[in-house]
Amino acid sequence: MHKNLSLVLEPEIAFDEDNFKNHIHKLLQFPEDENSFIRPLKRSIDARGRQVRVNVEVEVFINEIPSPIISFKKNYPNVSNSKQAIIVGAGPAGLFAALRLIELGVKPILIERGKDVRTRRRDLAAINKDHLVNPESNYCFGEGGAGTYSDGKLYTRSKKRGDIRRVQEILVAHGATEEILVDAHPHIGTNKLPQLVAELRESILSAGGEVHFDAKVVDFIIHSEQIKGVILEKGSEIVGLGVILATGHSARDIFELCQKRSVLIESKPFAMGVRIEHQQSLIDSLQYHRLERGKYLPAASYSLVGQTYFKGVQRGVFSFCMCPGGFIVPSATAPGELVVNGMSPSRRDSKFANSGMVVAINEVDLQPFKAFGALAGLQLQKELEQKACRMAGGRQTAPAQLVGDYIQNKLSKSLLDTSYQPGLMSSDMMDILPDFIGKPLQEGLKQFGQKMRNYSSNEAQIIGIESRTSSPVRIPRNKETLEHLEIKRLFPCGEGAGYAGGIMSAAMDGERCAEKLVEYYK
Repeated sequence: MHKNLSLVLEPEIAFDEDNFKNHIHKLLQFPEDENSFIRPLKRSIDARGRQVRVNVEVEVFINEIPSPIISFKKNYPNVSNSKQAIIVGAGPAGLFAALRLIELGVKPILIERGKDVRTRRRDLAAINKDHLVNPESNYCFGEGGAGTYSDGKLYTRSKKRGDIRRVQEILVAHGATEEILVDAHPHIGTNKLPQLVAELRESILSAGGEVHFDAKVVDFIIHSEQIKGVILEKGSEIVGLGVILATGHSARDIFELCQKRSVLIESKPFAMGVRIEHQQSLIDSLQYHRLERGKYLPAASYSLVGQTYFKGVQRGVFSFCMCPGGFIVPSATAPGELVVNGMSPSRRDSKFANSGMVVAINEVDLQPFKAFGALAGLQLQKELEQKACRMAGGRQTAPAQLVGDYIQNKLSKSLLDTSYQPGLMSSDMMDILPDFIGKPLQEGLKQFGQKMRNYSSNEAQIIGIESRTSSPVRIPRNKETLEHLEIKRLFPCGEGAGYAGGIMSAAMDGERCAEKLVEYYK
């Protein structure tokens, strides 16, 4: 017998394996010693009412062999002697583009400016402990990209961009837990992603692909409006069928190279602001309507959106990349910058919750930087990051202010405990943020404080600045072919090119670009 059930359960049943199975046995009235197999298919928390409930879709097999939970088989062909294509950037877009090229019979040459995922950890320690920023190896650059040490959220709304289930199954085949196939908001965790990324690399190498670290692209090889390959900083040239450009949202030198080589780029909307940090217990109590979440419920998250006005222009203010049970980390990519971001371990067991709290940037904000053309937003980012770093004396100590004080324009006499290792310094954040960010942020926080009690009180603090929410630049491409509008064989890809907003959407975009490259040029 094979049955599918849709249930609404209490957390202590939904999230405890023994309780869950006992409940199914009683519900279907078959003995526990019966030859049975029970597994959840989908699981989501509903905390809208006063009592938290969990919606669960369940599959039950009784005296029947269960079907496999994943159909993907990690069985890649050998492409050692095949035609080759170049991928610049070993983030999720680049890694999944490489694997898809292999499946389609093309040898990927994966080029990464940073270090392998294990070696990269030393440079992250140097940022946190010694305030030293390595411009080629940091929280943004290196194997796995920014996502490796930035939480590992797998939730995406990009349902039409590719096969979400396929990407999830590839991750499971390379070491991710099967829970990511079940949870409504799946998450791997910063502590588990490095090993998974290393397994993805091993699949590429085992199939005959190449992965090059410490390989920084400094020029394109372009002839007759076609890209033939790339030139590396150490002088070597690599050529291939085409180039998938998957460099992430912080590879500013690539945007500058595009402008220098007259490769068409354009500015795109983005947002900037701060990180806001609370005690996780406060967020739990607000979201779950109970004093403590208990041992069954996961650390609670939230999503907030508000509309404000500044000088008669509407401004969106919203939470971004919320990290329950997480940490705030220094994410600068060059000395003299100060940038913060958030991440969570797989268990989400930190006592802190943090989220980006950002304001949409409008065209009028970029007018002082119009001489930079399509790089106007990038220049705004740079100037604010450098200003924050100067205020910190050239270190990674982040300016911070209690939220209630910020709203009332008061300097905080003291700050709260924090997850941010390089430390905090009490600052007037309005001295750092321009009015078109600072004023809407104040108004947005007032609105959110009305929605969530004590959210915008002095029980929380803002830490700055959060400036790398997404790329301020788009590298335009044809909607059908995914090829650059002017340069043939160039496939702008992922978050840095302006076509993704997280691990899943970037991975799917990488696959699509690989498919189009092979379709037109193999």
